[in-house]
Amino acid sequence: MKIKCLVSSFCIAVAICAWGCSSNEPATLKDALKGKFYIGAALNAQQFWGKDTADVAIIKRHFNSIVAENVLKPQPIQPREGEFNFTDADKYVEFGEENGMWIVGHCLMWHSQIGRWFFVDENGENVTPEVLKERMKTHIQTLVGRYKGRINGWDVVNEAILEDGSYRKSRFYEILGEEFIPLAFQYAQEADPNAELYYNDYNEWYPGRIETVVRLINTLKERGIKISAIGMQGHVGMDGPTIDEYEAAILAYSKAGVKVMVTEFDMSILPPPRRGIGADLAANEEYRQQLNPYTEGVPDEAMQEWTNRMLDFFKLFVKHQDKITRVTMWGVSDGGSWKNNFPVRGRTDYPLLFDRNHQAKPIVEEIIKLANQAK
Repeated sequence: MKIKCLVSSFCIAVAICAWGCSSNEPATLKDALKGKFYIGAALNAQQFWGKDTADVAIIKRHFNSIVAENVLKPQPIQPREGEFNFTDADKYVEFGEENGMWIVGHCLMWHSQIGRWFFVDENGENVTPEVLKERMKTHIQTLVGRYKGRINGWDVVNEAILEDGSYRKSRFYEILGEEFIPLAFQYAQEADPNAELYYNDYNEWYPGRIETVVRLINTLKERGIKISAIGMQGHVGMDGPTIDEYEAAILAYSKAGVKVMVTEFDMSILPPPRRGIGADLAANEEYRQQLNPYTEGVPDEAMQEWTNRMLDFFKLFVKHQDKITRVTMWGVSDGGSWKNNFPVRGRTDYPLLFDRNHQAKPIVEEIIKLANQAK
């Protein structure tokens, strides 16, 4: 016989504990992880404008930190010199404030998604170091100054160091050399002395990159320039990195005297493409099927392997909760993930904690249990 809920509060309690939680266990990620680290998500415009209502419900229920996927990057904010567009950025910050979130600004200086005008003069030649410094200062201080006291932390520089430890040969580097990073941090610190300031990069478990990032931390500290944390982008796969590799990086950055954040976490379940294969999957049907095996859903065995590996990462994060201040998923649910169609067209991936139907995957319950059991 079907029993009808007569008391609405009881119905809500039943729904909340649908994962089998006991009465004294938090049933959301943010409640379970409270006191350990922030749990965050990257938001797109459909979400912070309230149009993707299913994802918005997940964000409000499970996350207490947000970062903008694109709207605070240099090109969207200042597409042409002196023309700033704050419409989406203002709405993003308002969303975070209305929901009591730890708000992150991503990102101030990046070699990608930045207007060509930033680096060239009227003749298309590289500007002088003085001109680039002034453009950096204007961009950073206009943006950080506008949200002073409202955005809690900024990815000041993004992806400036390569895996072997050398510097990316970007226009920033061509014109200013290594100095462009300390300058960016200095300008941000001047604009909002109370905001946290981060260096953010991917594959930061590579020994060469660790060495250079640690050296950067030391340089900034020696010069009295603020750096609060290192952001470790967590775009991982089933084949790497190992938990030990990731842990070694966390320990290295912590030893250098900064906190660590996992800033862009997702885990592809798909096999990585072979090197040298073009972007058109249709060129080779057999290879297309190998590379994109789960167009209709993931088999239980494969999903369990993914769950186990994702849980291993969260065990690592909880273990080092004294060093880690935030873990941010790069997206909310699988359907909106950038990993679909990447790195080649046509792929269907499942890298996040919530599925295409906006339902929590089993890993969510596992993370909550893990957090509840941890001190």
